[in-house]
Amino acid sequence: MKFRFCGRSGVQMPVVSLGLWHNFGDVDDFKVATDIVVSAFDQGICHFDLANNYGPAPGSAETNFGRILRNELASHRDEMLITSKAGHEMWQGVYGDGSSRKNLMASINQSLKRTGLEYFDIFYSHRYDGVTPVEETMQALIDIVRQGKALYVGISKYPLDLQQKCYDILREAKVPCLVSQYRYSMYDRKVEGGALKCAADNGSGVVAFSPLAQGLLTDRYLNGIPEHSRAARETGFLQKGQVSEERVAASIKLNEIAKKRGQSLAQMALAWILKDERMTSVIIGASSVEQLNNNIKCIDNLDFSAEELSQIEDILKDPVLSF
Repeated sequence: MKFRFCGRSGVQMPVVSLGLWHNFGDVDDFKVATDIVVSAFDQGICHFDLANNYGPAPGSAETNFGRILRNELASHRDEMLITSKAGHEMWQGVYGDGSSRKNLMASINQSLKRTGLEYFDIFYSHRYDGVTPVEETMQALIDIVRQGKALYVGISKYPLDLQQKCYDILREAKVPCLVSQYRYSMYDRKVEGGALKCAADNGSGVVAFSPLAQGLLTDRYLNGIPEHSRAARETGFLQKGQVSEERVAASIKLNEIAKKRGQSLAQMALAWILKDERMTSVIIGASSVEQLNNNIKCIDNLDFSAEELSQIEDILKDPVLSF
């Protein structure tokens, strides 16, 4: 595994991290989940990304990760960077959602109990809710660190006009923002509009989630929508309409470039994000050890020629591809 320092800090992250957004809930096979986590750790992935509402059911990914940690990896806790987040709907009632101090404080206490951890290495505000003053949310993060419930803090998906304000508040309190998490892929490049630069200028690392655009940047949809794929479901984050003719055509062209590089489309898509040294890590999901292993191999070729980058940009310039 390759590692990069997280912004202007002494903390290193593997360039590929494992996210437990999907495939680690109560509805999933616990043995498969265990095999994925253990295999990831054995290959150098020591950063595991959670959130309080990951499942389904909400909270079950944290519970299952805690079981895996106790059963298989308990003696390796200090070799791991374990993160969690709060801010999206988690429980019923007005306090189970949003970015308030009430929600964040209750959430981290619940998350620590579910995982069985004494502290998280990083705890994020999962989103800006559009209502809570960022001063309140950032103070909650500051107090979480001072209470010993997390070593570092981060922000996720914050709009650019509030991103700098968050950094300023946290820096003033001497609890700087270690890392910022944003959606980033070849088909979603909004972070390039200023969020990436703002983070780098303020010494924050950047971690990308959904780097494969929910599977669109893999070979899964090159020949249509498979029967049991995410896009085939009635509900979910990837809808049939998003698997458009234009995106499929673009993925086919990108896949040809990947083949010439000796990579799968997924491997190239991950490497393409990591070509920017400001990026600390990409968070991948996995439904099997085989899929995990395939994606990890992206680190074997992170370099792009000028010609390859030009060819990729020529494909991606069509605005209909963007989410």
